[in-house]
Amino acid sequence: MQQLFADTLDVYGVLVGVFVALVGLGTLVGMPWQYTNSGVVTVLQALGALGAVGLGVGLAWLAHTQA
Repeated sequence: MQQLFADTLDVYGVLVGVFVALVGLGTLVGMPWQYTNSGVVTVLQALGALGAVGLGVGLAWLAHTQA
């Protein structure tokens, strides 16, 4: 029988990846750019939050598929 998480570090990698993705989503939902008047800052904050989501999903995928 094959285990879903054969390595204990696999679990930590997936958990950290999910956490980073959730932080990115929380940033998007919290809309921190509503407190700025600059369009450049708004774009950078949105790109940073989307980048965090992508990085978290990529990390979780990479940690889990490297078995």
